[in-house]
Amino acid sequence: MSVPADHPFAAAVKPLVDAMGGELIAPDRARGDDVVLSWEGRPVVAVRLPHLSDSLDHILADLQRRHGVPLSALDRKTKQSVVRHLEQRGAFSVRHGVETVAGALGVSRFTVYNYLNREKSGE
Repeated sequence: MSVPADHPFAAAVKPLVDAMGGELIAPDRARGDDVVLSWEGRPVVAVRLPHLSDSLDHILADLQRRHGVPLSALDRKTKQSVVRHLEQRGAFSVRHGVETVAGALGVSRFTVYNYLNREKSGE
């Protein structure tokens, strides 16, 4: 069975799945950790969620697309804003999250921690 891309429910959830970095698959191909979505009591599509580390890479790539330049080319204030956004999304709960973000922003881990601490102290 193929993914019914023309089904209105599959079309409706696709932007959300794309934003998460997930993948739409046919329900009969679903594994135990996939999420099967039904419409009117019938399985229509399954969602394969990304690994957390892949999610962070996906979020960073999306932020780069939104800003239109490499994240390392952003000014300090914008980088701080990016770090706040990433903290809200849980990026720093992922193993090596700080290192991954620091690399994408072109700053040190120490700088990322400073941005996080500045946010927490309300500066």
